[in-house]
Amino acid sequence: MAWMLHPQELAERLFRLSTDLLELQAHSVKRSLGLPSVDPVLPQADDARFVDPVWTESASWDLVKEWYLAFTHHIQDILYETPALSDRERRRAAFWWRKWLNAVAPTNYLWSNPVALQKLVETRGESLWRGVENMMEDVLSGNVRMTNPDDFKVGENLATTPGAVVFRNHLLEVIHYAPRSERVGAEPLVIVTPWINKYYILDLTARKSMVRYLLDQGVDVFITSWKNPDASMRDLAFDDYLVEGIDRIVQLAREFTGQSRVHAVGYCIGGTALASYMAWANRRYPPEQMPVADWTLFTTLVDFHKPGDIEVFIDPGSIDHLTEQMARKGYLDGKEMAASFRLLRSNSLVWHYIVKGWLYGEAPAAFDVLYWNMDSTRMPYAMHAWYLRELYLHNRLIQPGSLTVAGQPIDLGIIRQALYAVAAEDDHIAPWQQAFRTLHHVSGDKRFVLTTSGHILGIVNPPVRPAKRAYWAGPAHRKADSPRAWQASVKQHAGSWWEDWMHWLKPRLGESVPARPAATAEFPSLAAAPGTYVHEH
Repeated sequence: MAWMLHPQELAERLFRLSTDLLELQAHSVKRSLGLPSVDPVLPQADDARFVDPVWTESASWDLVKEWYLAFTHHIQDILYETPALSDRERRRAAFWWRKWLNAVAPTNYLWSNPVALQKLVETRGESLWRGVENMMEDVLSGNVRMTNPDDFKVGENLATTPGAVVFRNHLLEVIHYAPRSERVGAEPLVIVTPWINKYYILDLTARKSMVRYLLDQGVDVFITSWKNPDASMRDLAFDDYLVEGIDRIVQLAREFTGQSRVHAVGYCIGGTALASYMAWANRRYPPEQMPVADWTLFTTLVDFHKPGDIEVFIDPGSIDHLTEQMARKGYLDGKEMAASFRLLRSNSLVWHYIVKGWLYGEAPAAFDVLYWNMDSTRMPYAMHAWYLRELYLHNRLIQPGSLTVAGQPIDLGIIRQALYAVAAEDDHIAPWQQAFRTLHHVSGDKRFVLTTSGHILGIVNPPVRPAKRAYWAGPAHRKADSPRAWQASVKQHAGSWWEDWMHWLKPRLGESVPARPAATAEFPSLAAAPGTYVHEH
């Protein structure tokens, strides 16, 4: 309808379409006659579906690829160029069209995938038989498996850093880690992990463990391990996560170490909760009694104006429907949330594994991050309904006094403690430009870091030689600074931002003191790390 109301723009669009189609037809004729011809349509740089040489060397398969890509690119261009359409509706329409276009790709079906057909011939049908077995296992598990669950076990080859559960309530276990150095900084580090997944993303294998790296740097570490809620916890509110979760681990770390202050870290939704806590605590405690000296955020949003691709699920109707579903069960099932996040990147997180497993007959590779991603958790009804409506839909966290949490009006502007904020360049869950806007809403010294990679691998980014990734880092002084202007003004560094973070954090931890044991007589071990809550399904 929008296009019909703009006939001139429609005519121009159709002219461009016909020009490109004529070029594609000429290419088709040349390839059919065995003549050389450069592909007029190329896959996007991150599109790995057509990397096999057969899609270019074989004339017939090249034409299948080219016509599919031409159709796909033009459909999406037409959607993005639709006149008189709001940006939000334009993005929603383009998203759902893109999901359909991805689904009908020739690579996803046996008889239109030359690589799968070649494997079928070479293995004399065995690849197809293995593919059917993989498909049935996926169907029985209710999920397209990205890795084999039998390859990993938490506490044996994941989350193996020694430590002790020194506190447990109905909402979380607090793990205090055994030291790996003789002396540590006097003031401890408290890590608030996201309760959307299990905490051990920060303690995967020994080589990838951020926790182990921090311990090696002489940092005394406490971390949250959240309980996986069931229907009995339906009324748990965001207030409970703040008071019984974040404030509890902060106070416990102070009591355990005998220090008046801690240094806090929040990751993803844990970072959003930490930002709320910082505003709450700055109002709840006098300045001289503020228990958090400084704070660090990993890929965190506080401004949900443009929350990335996930906004396609965020509108009043969708939230009402989801809230009704959660009200009946008392929670949001973790598989439903995981499926939504995988849909955001359907080619790489869904179709890639269907093609590899079902068409090629390949067993899922052993990959610790993917195992963690499949180890999903539930969300309690009251907390998640509030979170979606108040933050994602109405964006009230950045509106001073618009939210009241645990009896205190929330105003991010009163946060005066120094902030170290990390965002990831390819993050589709917390887009870095939006994460940068956090700096506009808080006071105090601010250092912003932009790392390459995405929401997970941008954070699970240990120092290696030679360096695999890079980051940009520098202060952000003015609220008028734009993300791109900031990026252009700072230097890019090869390597891991973990080292930059240590240069910022370690001088703030106070004097060096003898390392403390994981548990004491006053705070005995309730269970060895990784604890009990992490094993709940």
